[in-house]
Amino acid sequence: MHFILKYIGAALILVGLLQTAPALAQSVKKTAFSYLPEQTDDRYNQRVPRKTLPIPGTTDFVVLGHKSASEYTVERYDIELKKVWTATIPIATGESIETFAANPTQALVVVHHKDDAAQYLAVVPVELSTGQKGGAKKLMDAAPRDRRPGIAVSPDGKRLLAFRYLTRGVQIRAISATLYDQQLAKIKDRTYDFHDLGDFFSPAVHVANDGTQYVTLVSDGMKKIAVRRYRLDSNDVQVMAVAVGGTFGGKVVNVFDTKFTMQPNGVIFGAAICTERETGQYYSLKLIKFDPTQGGDLKFAPEFRFTPEYLAEVNKASQTNAKRLEDVYLSDIVFTPDSALVVMAEKKYEEGGDNSPTHARELHLFGYNQFQTPTWHSIIAKDQVASPAEGFAGIGYRVAAFGNELQIVTQEKLKNKSDLYLRRVNARTGVVTEPKKLGLNVASDQSLAYVKDFTTWLDAKTIIGVSRPNKKSAALMLNKIVIK
Repeated sequence: MHFILKYIGAALILVGLLQTAPALAQSVKKTAFSYLPEQTDDRYNQRVPRKTLPIPGTTDFVVLGHKSASEYTVERYDIELKKVWTATIPIATGESIETFAANPTQALVVVHHKDDAAQYLAVVPVELSTGQKGGAKKLMDAAPRDRRPGIAVSPDGKRLLAFRYLTRGVQIRAISATLYDQQLAKIKDRTYDFHDLGDFFSPAVHVANDGTQYVTLVSDGMKKIAVRRYRLDSNDVQVMAVAVGGTFGGKVVNVFDTKFTMQPNGVIFGAAICTERETGQYYSLKLIKFDPTQGGDLKFAPEFRFTPEYLAEVNKASQTNAKRLEDVYLSDIVFTPDSALVVMAEKKYEEGGDNSPTHARELHLFGYNQFQTPTWHSIIAKDQVASPAEGFAGIGYRVAAFGNELQIVTQEKLKNKSDLYLRRVNARTGVVTEPKKLGLNVASDQSLAYVKDFTTWLDAKTIIGVSRPNKKSAALMLNKIVIK
């Protein structure tokens, strides 16, 4: 059933964009920070998008730093930005960082190695209390010509799931996975067999805190979303699939983009943007919930249609005159403590060819209540530009939820002031405050000025970030911003 959010209308968008917040009063503490930008063959996707992790139960945090072509570090800082310890992670030719995660006692750095003779994943554990580095433990081997193996980490960081793809030609036919516990001891091997599916796309592997494994994928000619569940105490496989695309009003509609997230209890939420196959026109947003605690059913929220009225709202918010929605991709599914949910999408595109600047423009936010009923939508206008070398890694946003509020941080140049800006979004109503400067005066030249990978929140009033303060400075600074 199509459900069109009409009642919120353009008025709420206007109110959300114009509502003012009290001027931010904050204190900023800085310390020198060194970071070498990472070179990658895929500048559109980051394997390690979060390089700063708070340490639960403390006011400290750990940072994954890239110091040279042959060295990474894991560093622990306290609340005053004093370095507590440093652990060095050597990186050889043909190696790169696959994952950075943490559990209550360890930071985990997963390294991908590939040369002409071998390909594998190995994890280096670092004790959070002392910085003591353990020996590298190999998690998964793959042939040099195979697809790159992957890793999934449970929300609490106590389960690691390493996996490799078994293919026939270019099509994945199975995934071989091995589950490890917090001490990196093997728990169980498992094979996920997909021979019954035929062609399918975008398989993603997830692991819950209890070790239950899930594979999410798109199948049936880009029309169905499926979730497969693999329990530790059973060899049975629970398969749930639901039609997302299809033929509606004579139009063939396919899945264009998906985003999945898993809560600690194993509940999986998935969002899908669907487009018309022949025209590429954006058709609808659909939200799906897979709840193993309620029998494992897949349940739909009422869909949100991308109507001409919605395009008019986008054009009004961003002061553009686009003829259609384009280049909008799902970016986050955010939960608030009272079970509200916000799906976020962002417009990202290149100006031209491979050596052209990249842009990140408006944010599209869609709010749902605790029953997964859509209740509001908002559009946040922005215009960010990154150099070809930085690609999409140099632009975008960071978001965190506190109570019924989302905090969104972006680096922008507004009213001729280049800075980090904070917007607050009411997760119940979608009302957005106007952007407020965080007072870092970020450089606005073509050199590296802000690395959003290091942006995180220690609490609702304390933000950590890395930036370069002005054009004359070549040095990055690690910043602690306390909002009073």
